Amino acid sequence: MSSFGTVLSPVGEIGVVSDGTAIRRVTWRSDPPPDTDTEPDPLLTEALDQLAAYFGGALREFDLPVDLGRQTDTTRAVLMALHETVGHGETLTYGGLARRSGTEVPARGIGAIMGANPVPIIVPCHRVVAGDGLGGYSGGAPGQGLATKRWLLEHEGALPASLF
Repeated sequence: MSSFGTVLSPVGEIGVVSDGTAIRRVTWRSDPPPDTDTEPDPLLTEALDQLAAYFGGALREFDLPVDLGRQTDTTRAVLMALHETVGHGETLTYGGLARRSGTEVPARGIGAIMGANPVPIIVPCHRVVAGDGLGGYSGGAPGQGLATKRWLLEHEGALPASLF
């Protein structure tokens, strides 16, 4: 049985699913998915504490095991390259991540892989940008994807704060 809990953040309420050994999902939802328990396991409690510390500006690197679920080898390679090599306050283009991951995925394909990331923020897909701007972002509250991405990058110091 997996555990589900939420943390309030400046970009909305964030839900986290833990199976007790790894974080399996990070979402912008406050209602528990089916087949989850709202009694937190110790890993879920740690994940919620780390997310709160991140949003409070006290944490720059997550120390949590993640489970990416069923993914192709290519998707897993791209997400792990992102997770392991793109730090707080850094950005990388879609094409740069393709090269760094050692895959032959074109930039557009990297964008699709970012959208398949089951643990955003912890595996920081918000740090992957287009060569000519922010690119897309499927995280955040409905309709708030790019605003959420901008806020996360400003919070990490990767973008100057917006004037409005």
